[in-house]
Amino acid sequence: MSRIGMLCQLRQDATTIFRAGLHAVDAEQAVRRHVRLDAPAGLLHLSSGESLLLSQFKRVFVVGAGKAAAPMAFALEQLIAPAFEPQGTINVKYGHTSPRPRFIRLHEAGHPLPDAAGVEGARQIEQLLAHLADTDLLFVLISGGASALLPAPAKGVSLEEKQQTTNLLLRAGADIYELNAVRKHLSSFKGGQLAHLAQPATVVSLILSDVIGDPLDVIGSGLTSHDPTTFEDAESVLRKYNLLERAPAAVRDRLHEGRRGRIPETPKNFDSFSKRVHNILVGSNRLAIEAAADAARSLGYHTAILSSTLQGETREVARVHVEILREVISSGNPVQRPACLLSGGETTVTVHGSGKGGRNQEFGLAAAIALAGLPNAVVLAAGTDGTDGPTDAAGAVVDGTTAARAAAKGLSLSDHLERNDSYPLLLAVEDLLKTGSTGTNVMDLNIMIAGEDTKDPARRF
Repeated sequence: MSRIGMLCQLRQDATTIFRAGLHAVDAEQAVRRHVRLDAPAGLLHLSSGESLLLSQFKRVFVVGAGKAAAPMAFALEQLIAPAFEPQGTINVKYGHTSPRPRFIRLHEAGHPLPDAAGVEGARQIEQLLAHLADTDLLFVLISGGASALLPAPAKGVSLEEKQQTTNLLLRAGADIYELNAVRKHLSSFKGGQLAHLAQPATVVSLILSDVIGDPLDVIGSGLTSHDPTTFEDAESVLRKYNLLERAPAAVRDRLHEGRRGRIPETPKNFDSFSKRVHNILVGSNRLAIEAAADAARSLGYHTAILSSTLQGETREVARVHVEILREVISSGNPVQRPACLLSGGETTVTVHGSGKGGRNQEFGLAAAIALAGLPNAVVLAAGTDGTDGPTDAAGAVVDGTTAARAAAKGLSLSDHLERNDSYPLLLAVEDLLKTGSTGTNVMDLNIMIAGEDTKDPARRF
């Protein structure tokens, strides 16, 4: 096989491995694995071990939010339709409405910045919660993006003020834990408040994790989980990034009043109704990585999982990944060639420029700089939801020729990286990865491949 043909095969394999990871965390199948209706026995079995007697419920409602909420709602509706026709509203990202359930309403809203449509969807959900009884069963569907998609500004704080605060934190490089600590204390839903509002109904929350370590209080800002963070924590996050004085006055005032005990804290425990709230994790990044690793092995690669809890500045993390790939090529550590290294998690980008892109495209661009001239090496970085930042790409697939191909078009990788302008360059060299909406969201996957030494013709590559 020619050098070009070999490189094309490596790129194709990286994409195949990525799609295997996606398949393992398909949102519809995730719901079906964790909820089972036994109609003859009149029981709803949950993977957490509980079984709910259907005769105790008169009505079933479904609410929630997330980029994978539509397929979750579709699967749930099909599962319980023989016994109930569920009603409710789900907030989803614009364009993420497939497959569409029959009874549950999909309400499109903004992400990553919340918008007025999201507030309207939250208002409809709040009205539903206000009329629940102890004979009602409420399903809450939560997946990546739920925090932004379900904005319910607290009293005294406007949507615009929440948007401004969120944008300041995103641009400063705040991680999801820090971002959610603030959002919980500017909301009437987050930090367990939705579960509190739903009482006295029974609540079953199905959660597709997009957060490192899968902490239930952080995923979707913990809509149905008790909140360990405080008003003081939220204020400290803004202070850490020197944003407290730049935040809107209403935000500063609320956090200050909350810290002084003049506004009730988010729920710190569910002692009074914990037996009626069931939080079930239905999918995670780790599950996706393990499936991707199985796919890589089936393709003949020696495979190692580096991490499923990846964090840090995107471009620096990318460079370290390429250095590990170089070690594989030079010494066979930690695995021999042909090799596939996998990692997952969610890195952050500190924005210095005004370019177009997302963290996975920035990962790809930084990796391409480090890969320059390295033969038979490919790096794929992509979001499992199919969207990376405010773009139509999931991420990027780059190799040792990316820099040369860009230079031939008069483009500089380092200049574009400095401006946080990865999308135009990757588009020009045809290294963008576009999948469309995937119907799931468990953070990001990074796939690094080192093909066999071309001097050994007996090997697969």
